[in-house]
Amino acid sequence: MTTATAPRPGASPIRRPVAAAALVAALAGLVFGLLLAGAGPASAHAALTGSDPQDGAVVATAPREVTLSFSEAIAVGDDSIRVLDPSGQRADTKAAPRDLTEGSTVRYGVQLHAGLPDGTYTVAWQAVSADSHPISGAFTFSIGAPSRTTVALPSDEVGGGPVGVVYDITRYAAYAGFILLVGGSAFVLGCWQRGAAARPMQRLVVRGWITLTAATLVMLLLRNPYTGSGKFADAFDLDGLQSVLDTKPGAALVSRLLLLGAAALFIAVLFGTYARREDPVEKKDLTFGLAVGGGVVAAGIAATWAMSEHASTGIQAGIAMPVDVAHLLAVAAWLGGLVALLVALYRTPDIGSDAVRRFSRVAFGSVLVLAATGIYQSWRQVGSWSALTGTRYGQLLIIKVALIAVLLAVAWFSRRWTGRLTDTAAASVTVEESATAEESVTVEESATAEEEENDAAEPVETAAGIDPARAAQLARQQAVLTATKKKRIRDADPERSGLRRSVLAEAAIAVVLLAVTTMLTATEPGRTEEEAAGASAASSAPAASGPVNLSMPFDTGGQNGKGTVRIDIDPGRTGANELHVWVDGSDGKPMDVPELKVALTLEAQEIGPLPVAPERLAEGHWSASGVQIPMAGEWKVDVTVRTSDIDQVTIDENVKIG
Repeated sequence: MTTATAPRPGASPIRRPVAAAALVAALAGLVFGLLLAGAGPASAHAALTGSDPQDGAVVATAPREVTLSFSEAIAVGDDSIRVLDPSGQRADTKAAPRDLTEGSTVRYGVQLHAGLPDGTYTVAWQAVSADSHPISGAFTFSIGAPSRTTVALPSDEVGGGPVGVVYDITRYAAYAGFILLVGGSAFVLGCWQRGAAARPMQRLVVRGWITLTAATLVMLLLRNPYTGSGKFADAFDLDGLQSVLDTKPGAALVSRLLLLGAAALFIAVLFGTYARREDPVEKKDLTFGLAVGGGVVAAGIAATWAMSEHASTGIQAGIAMPVDVAHLLAVAAWLGGLVALLVALYRTPDIGSDAVRRFSRVAFGSVLVLAATGIYQSWRQVGSWSALTGTRYGQLLIIKVALIAVLLAVAWFSRRWTGRLTDTAAASVTVEESATAEESVTVEESATAEEEENDAAEPVETAAGIDPARAAQLARQQAVLTATKKKRIRDADPERSGLRRSVLAEAAIAVVLLAVTTMLTATEPGRTEEEAAGASAASSAPAASGPVNLSMPFDTGGQNGKGTVRIDIDPGRTGANELHVWVDGSDGKPMDVPELKVALTLEAQEIGPLPVAPERLAEGHWSASGVQIPMAGEWKVDVTVRTSDIDQVTIDENVKIG
């Protein structure tokens, strides 16, 4: 009697699914590796637009406080703004920063100690922008004159280093897990309900849930070191974790974990009770219930991104957040369903043409939603053609649109293969074709099959009859032979093979598209970057050549009410300046007036009016020292002249002060 060894089920000669999965995994690894290798810390989404004193300014007297202005709302802590003297000691009072925000201008300030000595002071700041990304920076200013300082400006931005790399990886993984979880579940419920009993589909959805859950837990633990120290050890700091839970991003991550608990129950019902349900009426009712419940949970998970990232800040946040939820759900339904279809085509022999056509309709609807929501998001985050082509966010957006166009082109070919697909193509192989296919098995396989048939015909007698171990071995052999025959017949269908190749190409492009989309969430929006650049350009405008000189005629309308005001601002730059005012009558001689007031306003940055009270030095001559110009730009100089108790006029002129 010849004893045959049963081959392991995993050792079947199915090589194409393994190669396909390896190709997609390798492409994903390559794309993520290149992105992580070429990327530094996540780009700041709130930008410093100005400060008082300015970076590098030299002021004559010590200011009472230091203020910082930002392009959008930020979250600050007690030590978010620190001012250090030349020896590295705190020059501020260590009190929490004061919120000085007015209208759209976001400004925070810290009080300084009185009587600070001359020297160079360092302002170091660190905060979290409204869309959850950490930001930091530092600059210096001097009192009296610059001096040496022992304070070293930090070279690394917050959110960088090994902690930043791991946090970025988990951000990518979270999006991927969400797409697999939601897209795979939607594919089973909406396109291929019999797939609930297919083990490959179950593994796909469960792995998506595990990936998203693990990534969310890691992000929650790393949130404190990611926005602060940058040390892995602080991930288990309970005080730091408590502070994270009090923030909007921390609350979003906790909410996501709670919703994932509900998602676990949904998965258990989908692949348990639902997969075993046979009665059509009961299954229809359960399908409706799962669709509603699963939709609510999926929308809730998507909302945890919308409430803590780009959509939650900026213009029209109330509209942007639900639009962002719809955008994320459409992405998951399209790309996640695409992966599910790929798995079904390669791993399950019995997916029908109706399921493929239903997914084609779902994908088309998802693309329409993506187009509508994407156009709105692009306008909101970019705002202008110059921001579209001149900022990193805009350039990534162009790449994303190009990838979507390529993906749609490949999808068009997939639709053509879908139109040719029939359920009977594989099953209609004639007996002769089946026999021919079986004869094409290699000599070794034929010999093995003959041995198995002989073994199956030869019972192994034991005291109890058939040996159970031998019976199980023969059953495994028969299962392998059956699976091999089914695969051979399935592969004989050219339409199904063409569809598999086309869907594989779509999945490969989708991997790159997902990576670019995730990069967009970690990049400063074009509108914000352009506004910050404009404010920075205004604050760093080149200094005027020499003192600023103005000559402005006036007429108060009364007796001796005509004349000319001459103003000199020296040296005409940011920091302390000397201001001199001369008033000449209509005859060109010095003229005394009962009252003279001056005010300075930088309208572009909503600074001012800053009042100046000059003192009379001589007839027709007034002067003020230590006039602070906090920021370079186009300043409006207002002069109020009163020539009698009732005759008064205010004149103004714009001048560029650097």
